Amino acid sequence: MIKESFRRYMEDAIGRENALVAFSAFEEPASVAVRYNPSKNAERMAGEVVKWSAYGVLLDERPVFTLDPCFHAGAYYVQDSSSMFVGDVFRKILKGYDMPQGRPLRVLDLCAAPGGKTTDLAASLREACGDGFILVANEVMKQRAGILASNVALWGDPNVVVTSDDPKDFAAFTEYFDIILADVPCSGEGMFRKDEQACEQWSEDNVALCEGRQRRIIADVWASLAGGGVLVYSTCTFNRLENDGNVKWISENLGGSPVFVNPESPYEGIIPTEYGFSLVPGFVRGEGQYCSAIRKTGKMNAVYEPKQYKCRPSKDKGIPIPEFVKKLFSIDVNLRQRGETIIALPSSLVNDIAFLESSLNVIAAGCAAGTIKGKDFIPDADLALSIVLAEGSYPMVETDRDTALAYLHRDAIRLDDAPKGYVMVAWQGLPLGFVKNLGNRCNNLYPQSRRIRMNVK
Repeated sequence: MIKESFRRYMEDAIGRENALVAFSAFEEPASVAVRYNPSKNAERMAGEVVKWSAYGVLLDERPVFTLDPCFHAGAYYVQDSSSMFVGDVFRKILKGYDMPQGRPLRVLDLCAAPGGKTTDLAASLREACGDGFILVANEVMKQRAGILASNVALWGDPNVVVTSDDPKDFAAFTEYFDIILADVPCSGEGMFRKDEQACEQWSEDNVALCEGRQRRIIADVWASLAGGGVLVYSTCTFNRLENDGNVKWISENLGGSPVFVNPESPYEGIIPTEYGFSLVPGFVRGEGQYCSAIRKTGKMNAVYEPKQYKCRPSKDKGIPIPEFVKKLFSIDVNLRQRGETIIALPSSLVNDIAFLESSLNVIAAGCAAGTIKGKDFIPDADLALSIVLAEGSYPMVETDRDTALAYLHRDAIRLDDAPKGYVMVAWQGLPLGFVKNLGNRCNNLYPQSRRIRMNVK
């Protein structure tokens, strides 16, 4: 049932005729789409290519992703096609940005969990900048931050740093970030087809509450955006208050100007608004998204340069790290320890990561390479998933689907023709993780926290 108050908000935002189309579409099943990882070569599922994402595919039906080894290899991310449009706006901003010299491009994904937009940004940055970027993916809720870190690890890009901090904590990083994406918490009108309770719980009071919360979030983080830098602002809702209204408020009260003013529709079905774009069910095959951008007043690239920092020292002393670990990577890395785990940080980002650690709760950075037990170096599952793992570092054994799923279930498997020692288990050329092959059996090293819990047979 569509509430009368929501009906008024929709008609005000996109017009009465457009609202009628949307109301009809709300009765239809939710769409399903995936976005592929360009750094991992996986065969695409059949479906319609998303107009605004070269790696996005709209599927005709929802498969059981848990039973697809490619999903666990980080070959794709399950993401609403409307949400992928934020990546398109980001790429347009990135294309027109004067890249900094002598330092990485610095990007913040402020409200990042569970990781859909983070992985999209990471792929876009790697294609545009190579290794010359750092992407900070933040999530204030600790449990959701853990999910974000896991999804980032599956994606495999070491230039993504995961933090768990309140937006106000970023104010200490004065004019540090070149671009900020704020996919802010909203009233969730774009969730109506996925979650019946979202429709039932919608209210004008909640819209007003979200509008105020969104303004506070942006005001808290605004100081960390460089002069001339761009804030990409998005919600999964449709009303003016949380969308164009907030873009206007940000521009007038914080110091900036909308990047889009009365724009034309960039793709068929996308509804242009005064300052951005609205993706609405019935017009696009997606669940809904709003996206805009604001350029901060000031000189482009007038970015605060941090002094030289040292990474946090390891709490574990007296455990030498073998030099051969550096050779496991196709880029130059700096090695450190976190607990028992050896972490490989891209050398070009060490100072930036140390600077971030000086004030933020950094829960993941670089790539977990492995642990040392006596004289044995045990490779970490994240190493197999990393896009900068040097080719030929470990033997890779191709398996059939049943064996791959058994491995992901953490069952005992046998690899009779594989060499003894540490071996990467693969499916269709995509590494899934490691086993230690003893000849007559294998020790399954897949992480307990990631194992498939449903029946795989």
